[in-house]
Amino acid sequence: MEQMTVKEIVEATGGTLLCGDEGIPLVHISIDSQNIQGGELFVPLVGERVDAHKYINQAFAAGAAAVLTSEHDRMEDGRPWIRVADTKKALQAIGSYYRERLTLPLVGITGSVGKTTTREMVAAALSAGRKVYKTPGNKNSQVGVPITLSEITSEDEIGVLELGMSMPGEMTVIARIARVDTALITNVGVTHIEQLGSQENIYREKLKIQDGMKEGGILLLNGDDPLLRDTRARKGCVTLYYGTGENCDYRAEDISLNKGCPRFTAVRGKKRIPVQLKVMGFHNVGNAMAALAVADLYGISLEQAAKKLQEFTGFQGRQQIYERDGVTIIDDTYNASPVSMLAALKVLESMEPAKRRIAVLADMKELGPEAERYHQEIGEWLERHPVDVVLTLGELSRVIEAGEQCLHFAAGDLNCLYEKLIRLLQPGDCVLLKGSNSMKLGEVAKKLIGTDQEHQGF
Repeated sequence: MEQMTVKEIVEATGGTLLCGDEGIPLVHISIDSQNIQGGELFVPLVGERVDAHKYINQAFAAGAAAVLTSEHDRMEDGRPWIRVADTKKALQAIGSYYRERLTLPLVGITGSVGKTTTREMVAAALSAGRKVYKTPGNKNSQVGVPITLSEITSEDEIGVLELGMSMPGEMTVIARIARVDTALITNVGVTHIEQLGSQENIYREKLKIQDGMKEGGILLLNGDDPLLRDTRARKGCVTLYYGTGENCDYRAEDISLNKGCPRFTAVRGKKRIPVQLKVMGFHNVGNAMAALAVADLYGISLEQAAKKLQEFTGFQGRQQIYERDGVTIIDDTYNASPVSMLAALKVLESMEPAKRRIAVLADMKELGPEAERYHQEIGEWLERHPVDVVLTLGELSRVIEAGEQCLHFAAGDLNCLYEKLIRLLQPGDCVLLKGSNSMKLGEVAKKLIGTDQEHQGF
């Protein structure tokens, strides 16, 4: 945070300063007492299992400069205690207050699949001509977005924010805090359908990213998505599309794979720019076109943006490629949905010249009552596009029947899965590991890769 004092936090939250100096400056916001570095405002959130108010003294001891509280009415202490009705809502109010002070443009990204990869690619493309601030890690929630906003400085020239949601009404809360200038929606899938009830509900919720957008804002949509291709921005805003279809303002043509990595021509009007990516899979063509579109909208040439995208190699747990003892390992264990599972399998299918293709697939979570059907559809795809061996982890994944070379392991049976995989693998094999993060398949990937192996980056 820049130039924020205790007094301004009181003003932002409508709270009451119980004690302490209102002139004390604050440098960051923290919700974790174990990560205090010094000079922070500590916000104790009240969760279903833990009330962080019990860590206030620990936060002060670690160097916090001030705290919020919803559980104290009087305090006699030399340090600033700010009384608020609800610490979570107060945190959101601080984020909104800080947003009012920002003058740089903000790009907000949401979607069922690919938010984080698109965020990183957009930031990479924009970095060709702007100093970019981007959402760190997974701070894309009602709690994470206010903290993310508070870290933007006067040196930053544009912000790229990932906006996530899993519950009804959540996107509206986040959108009204972030008030983005450009809203980008990657797709509408079935992730979080368990909480939202239907794909149509997810679609409506995603469109609420516009709730905080000013008149004249831009809604940038994936023109290849069945639900988004005919969607229009709300009144007073501009709609643009990216993708591969003729309906797209920013379009990819002449798409091919070079060792699994896309090569294509980016088209905008009469301009045609060749692009070669270092991340794998056809699905990354759309992510790259989204990045090129944003860069163009903010005055960066497509040539410069494409050059930056050619340097992008992805990040841990998302289709990272490693080599060990003659085996190619695709680590895509960060998370999984039906769309991303199929995309990962298509990458495996494209790997040449692999002697054998092996898929290690774990359960996809939060898919609601239709979860079994979504897993069955993965099996049906594998019947039409066979790989040599399939190993599945978890109860849902047991329905992925993919021929005689299909072995099942119970959820949590990671050691047995790893031991079987080690015995199975041969030089020349390519193995994909994919599943929801909670299935902990990433632990198998780390052991398989080995800590002494360098990432090859492709």
